[in-house]
Amino acid sequence: MTERAWRNWYLIPYGIWLVLFVVAPIVFLVYESFLDLDGHWTLSNYKSVWTPIYLKMMAYSFWYAFLITLVSLLIGYPTAYWLTKTRHKQLWLLLLILPMWVNLLLKVYAFLGLFGTYGLANALLKALGVGPRQLLFTDFSFVFVSVYIFIPFMVLPIFNALEELPPSLVDAARDLGASAWTTFRRVVFPLTLGGVKAGCQAVFIPALSLFMITRLIAGNRVITLGTAIEQHFLVTQNWGMGATIAVVLMIAMAVIVVLTGTGRKEGSR
Repeated sequence: MTERAWRNWYLIPYGIWLVLFVVAPIVFLVYESFLDLDGHWTLSNYKSVWTPIYLKMMAYSFWYAFLITLVSLLIGYPTAYWLTKTRHKQLWLLLLILPMWVNLLLKVYAFLGLFGTYGLANALLKALGVGPRQLLFTDFSFVFVSVYIFIPFMVLPIFNALEELPPSLVDAARDLGASAWTTFRRVVFPLTLGGVKAGCQAVFIPALSLFMITRLIAGNRVITLGTAIEQHFLVTQNWGMGATIAVVLMIAMAVIVVLTGTGRKEGSR
């Protein structure tokens, strides 16, 4: 048996996994999206998803995903740049990754305690003379917790892109008289744009479908498509409508991936 044939045999377990846990769930969602509450075939779900109420949810979803991605980028890029300049970069990188190993629900509940009326954040505000504030169930708390959870996914690809950047290019720019800002703007940032796009993908796409954080931290003040999917599957039992929203969301995510899929090639030039 040839080496290529052996490689094809090795792909069989991966193919089975892909079919069972990727293809089959997507097919089930698409099939379910064409069913009404009585199990009859219908296109009404796809008509309903374009009504004002769902369009408003879609707008909120994209807005908050954009805001979370933007804040993560503004914090993540300087953090990644600083990590590349430290002596113990691997240790700091490990400390950044460690929170990713903690269950998401546990982290969310930890912030319920921190931002609560008698939590550490309000105790600090009281000590500073500001007084207690309503921190939970606000847009601020929702964005803050989301950024905290997603920030490692922004930092890691940017860090890798910065690590792959040849230092000689930066030195050449400085030797030719470019200032630090010009060097960053004309050399460093364009050559690490692939890492930026990868980080934005890794944050924006999952941020589109958030529902646990909106439920616990934002107290349903922030209504997104992820919240609507959860409601239809678990509360109203309208699986067809929930599946339709999920299909529309997957299509939106696929379009985003296609539009930003040239980042790695650009960053590696």
